[in-house]
Amino acid sequence: MKKKYVLTLVSMAVLYSNVFGQDTLLISKNQLLTQVAQKNLQIKIADNNYQSAKADYQQSNSLFLPNINVSHTGITTTNPLMAFGSKLNQAILTPADFNPTLLNNPERTQNFATLIEVQQPLINIDGIYGRQAAKSKMQAYQLQTERTKEYLVLEVTKAYMQLQLAYKALKVFENASATGKANLKLVENYYKQGLLQKTDLLNVQVSVNEIENQWQYAKSNVQNASDYLAFLLNEDTKGKTYKPTEALETNIIIEPANAFVLANRKDIKAAEKSTEAYSKMVTLSKMSFLPRLNAFGNYQMYDKTIFGTSATGYLLGAQLSWNVFDGYKSIAKVSKAKADFEKASTEVDLYKKQSELELNKTNLQLKDAENKVFLSQLAFEQSQEVYRIRQNRFNQGLEKTTDLLQAETQLLQKELTHLQAIFEYNFTKQFQQFLTK
Repeated sequence: MKKKYVLTLVSMAVLYSNVFGQDTLLISKNQLLTQVAQKNLQIKIADNNYQSAKADYQQSNSLFLPNINVSHTGITTTNPLMAFGSKLNQAILTPADFNPTLLNNPERTQNFATLIEVQQPLINIDGIYGRQAAKSKMQAYQLQTERTKEYLVLEVTKAYMQLQLAYKALKVFENASATGKANLKLVENYYKQGLLQKTDLLNVQVSVNEIENQWQYAKSNVQNASDYLAFLLNEDTKGKTYKPTEALETNIIIEPANAFVLANRKDIKAAEKSTEAYSKMVTLSKMSFLPRLNAFGNYQMYDKTIFGTSATGYLLGAQLSWNVFDGYKSIAKVSKAKADFEKASTEVDLYKKQSELELNKTNLQLKDAENKVFLSQLAFEQSQEVYRIRQNRFNQGLEKTTDLLQAETQLLQKELTHLQAIFEYNFTKQFQQFLTK
């Protein structure tokens, strides 16, 4: 029997070292919130989406700013028309160049042209609404990014509480293991004295082994909670385990619910901004039927040598263009834009109703969680008293071993249930705050 007891201690020491023999990183909730804002991949993706939408909006600056192109072209030709035109552009024509023989069979002529072109939009009504749509889209992504950050605060808080709960459960199993070993030692003495049967001893040994098994699961839960926290922080913690600097609160704080307008939530505002962008796209499609007015101009420099500027000239003008009919393409675009807008509006209404339903459900869950905490605390306190009484009676030989084991198991279960109830209440409360933020 002593050999079994020694083996039990050795196995527990090995299991303990498997989890805590590696590096343990102490971390606080405030540290987590700071790091997640800097390193989390979801936040980076959301910010990239915003930067992409911002770039789309910046592209619409072309509606007001000129488009400037510079080119330098060099040619050599014996084509009559090109040769004559090149000399004309270079301002080097002479009366001899009008000789029909030279006009029809010109010598090889070189021409280098430098061209500076400027295009300036003047009136493009559809472009103005396209710019407004791009701005609404950018604002929607900005709000979504802020909402993603709020969600990650909730997720990190939940993960941190899970880690606290895992360590607390581990401590519960450690205490239960110590209690089980003390009872096992007492039963072994009674068995040696012939006061108990071997079945009683075996039952206690089974109970101790079961607690050790659950203790191992508790250690795995610690590692799993730590790994998830590392995932949220985008950290590689292979061979390392996080440990919270703050212990799990065993008392709950009940606060009255504050009045809240659902439309103030950033995700709701983002959805409304997205719908606004679709509305602008409808107007843009309609405005595409209107004419556009744009100015243009260029400055030319010609020479027979590369980058020469012996002859210059300029051209200025304006163009009023009107696409009267494009084969039903613009009409179809209007219909598509209207359908997309109506779909977006319906999705926003649906999202608002779902959010309201979720908030009402969470409010009820919070009340249920509060009630569960009080009832589980009462059950835990009662199971403590039951175990104390049965243990005293067992020591006096007035209780069966099975009764003591049953009380011990009940005490363990009720304590874990109470801790889980506290976690559920605190997280539900955090989730309610997230839904009303």
